[in-house]
Amino acid sequence: MFRSKIVVYCSVDPFLSSRGKFLHGFENFQSELDERETPCVWLSSRSRLQLDDPRRRVSHTEPFVAESGCAVYMPEDYFHLKSTQTVRLGRFTCIPIAQRLPAAEEALESLSEESGVPVVPLRSLSPRELSQNLGLPTHEAEVVRQRDFDELFFFAGASDADITRFRSLATAKNFSLREHGVFWSLAVGADFRRCIRELGDLFDRSLHGHANRFAITESADAASIFPACDRGIRLSASTKEPTESPAAPRFAESAITSPNLWETVLSAIDSRP
Repeated sequence: MFRSKIVVYCSVDPFLSSRGKFLHGFENFQSELDERETPCVWLSSRSRLQLDDPRRRVSHTEPFVAESGCAVYMPEDYFHLKSTQTVRLGRFTCIPIAQRLPAAEEALESLSEESGVPVVPLRSLSPRELSQNLGLPTHEAEVVRQRDFDELFFFAGASDADITRFRSLATAKNFSLREHGVFWSLAVGADFRRCIRELGDLFDRSLHGHANRFAITESADAASIFPACDRGIRLSASTKEPTESPAAPRFAESAITSPNLWETVLSAIDSRP
């Protein structure tokens, strides 16, 4: 039975290389949380298949959120409770937040046609083209495009003005559009905040009380993640000393490259709200 009074919700993408290797000593932080028996829920833009190897290497057995807030994935029988609605995806019990494919495929085609901005879905590329465009070996590149909910794509020769028009139209239709370096993703209904609240409710019910929610995330996702959490750390690229936001004193800021990053995070986790 779940007993911890705190759950960490961590954006793991900043701590994973393009090939899934850990950065900034994240594996040591994960090990420390495991010793404390503090659940660490991973939040990622990657798919459940992409997260398989990193999770296996640190024996991560907690729930995780994949595809930029499209769904919550839980190991089988992690909770002896039932959510409002779940589906089985691979080895996991899944709480879908976004609409499953092909909804995003159809939305992308519609946006491209309506905006007049050409796009190239990753699913349309040959294995060789996919590998060349992503800069990954063929097998790893193939895993990238195997998704449950969102659609990955490139803009085909689009100008900045074209992309701005495309983004505006996506926002108007309440689609989730995100940039991931060399490619983009589109989802219908993705929401990190809802994922955390759905999962947080399950932790609370299991605990028979409130499990404090501590977030670790970059500024780009802070607006969607922090409102669902009680406290947290915003990761910045600067080297300045950790600070507390005057507008939101429950949320501090620390440089991701700081040699004291994990000491700062663990100290913040241990502090009382």
